[in-house]
Amino acid sequence: MDLRTLRSTIASRATADGAGVRLRRSLGRAPGLRADPFLMLDEFSSDDPRDYIGGFPAHPHRGFETVTYMLAGHFLHEDHLGHRGHLRSGGAQWMTAGRGIIHSEMPQQAAGRVHGFQLWINLPAREKMKPAAYRDLQPEDIPQATRADGASVRLIAGGLDFDGQRIEGPVQGLSTAPLFADVRLPAGAEFRHALPATHTAFVYPYAGSLRIGDQTLPPHTVGLLSPGEWIDLAATGEPAAFLLLAASPLGEPVVQYGPFVMNTQAEIEQAIHDYQAGTLA
Repeated sequence: MDLRTLRSTIASRATADGAGVRLRRSLGRAPGLRADPFLMLDEFSSDDPRDYIGGFPAHPHRGFETVTYMLAGHFLHEDHLGHRGHLRSGGAQWMTAGRGIIHSEMPQQAAGRVHGFQLWINLPAREKMKPAAYRDLQPEDIPQATRADGASVRLIAGGLDFDGQRIEGPVQGLSTAPLFADVRLPAGAEFRHALPATHTAFVYPYAGSLRIGDQTLPPHTVGLLSPGEWIDLAATGEPAAFLLLAASPLGEPVVQYGPFVMNTQAEIEQAIHDYQAGTLA
């Protein structure tokens, strides 16, 4: 079976979004820096409330899915369809923008640590105008397995075998068949896992570095993996924590204008018109 290697890297860069939230963007920080069907990956992490207190006030989306995963902190999601969900430490939200949704994610704390991620996953053309949907995942909804050596996996989407256990995440049945895992390894520990050969896959260490073959992937850097059926990596001389993301590519044109991701410029112009006219959703 073919082993996936480290094909290329995308370092994250400091930027700001929302109402001044400081974050690091890797995927999506420049046109073309995508990994079909993944459009964007942001990491926000700070103990200084000035870096996150402005939050993400109400804004629109159309044509893709957003996943927010919180390691620490408390944000509140609200949208124009009436969904309301508390994003707490260890929890996540999975939002399908579809034909349109207007939502906000605002901090529910005036001090303390905030650390989390937002991932954008494209929708196929046939699903871009389907009704919007929202799923709130509390920490207890996300399964976790731990090995005898202390290595652990939390699984938000998809399924994997870990230390003789089959783990199934709460998010299943999507057209891109995504895998979204949070993996934590003691120093020197190895992680080996099968992946569908046709899936796009990458890892993002948010603590420590990873050894992939004879290469080292530093923290806060997307490591795009070559095609293959297996990944085999390890923490270096210190503990490591990383996101593992994989999904079936769409192979369709991507036209993006801020929070709208469609297949043609005409569809983007229609999205802008619908938002301005109050008919986005």
